[in-house]
Amino acid sequence: MDALELLHNRVSCPLLLEPAPTAEQMDNLFKAALRAPDHAVLRPSRFLVVEGEQREALGELYLKAGLEDDPALSDAKQTKLRNAPLRAPVVVVAVAHKTEHPKVPYSEQLITVGCATHAMLYAAHAQGVGAMWRTGPMAYHPTVMAGLGLAENEEIVGFLYLGTPKVVRQAPEVDTAPYVTRWEA
Repeated sequence: MDALELLHNRVSCPLLLEPAPTAEQMDNLFKAALRAPDHAVLRPSRFLVVEGEQREALGELYLKAGLEDDPALSDAKQTKLRNAPLRAPVVVVAVAHKTEHPKVPYSEQLITVGCATHAMLYAAHAQGVGAMWRTGPMAYHPTVMAGLGLAENEEIVGFLYLGTPKVVRQAPEVDTAPYVTRWEA
């Protein structure tokens, strides 16, 4: 697949099944991630791989956080929280490890981790691996961050769900004209 074809045709895959990506495919994802633009080469990206039974433990962590927010959470919402990490064989938690730096503000470090996660999406697509970048309330919940062992200078940028796509979707055509203007001084 040529690079432009890859860039023009990547789509999110919300329905993911076994088999999980291979060790080689996962290594390719992380190599792609670490090629993201990184001012001062701070390497602010950190990735937690959640697979197998650990996905159930992550679901229990989500449930704990949800019940802290709303002790009267309905059974249906409890089930949804508990099962969320089971939507894919592998969940990669993209974490921004922010460092004080005189020339690189936190915002640039977050962008680097965003670019790293974006690169992983494209590397997944290039290898035929389905991927979906998710966030939502659990990405910002202090109980989830603590349960995942994040430090005070870290935050979750997203959860990258990986597996075999149940349905292969086609990328819709995009008209770029509404999004591009020429600036004139």
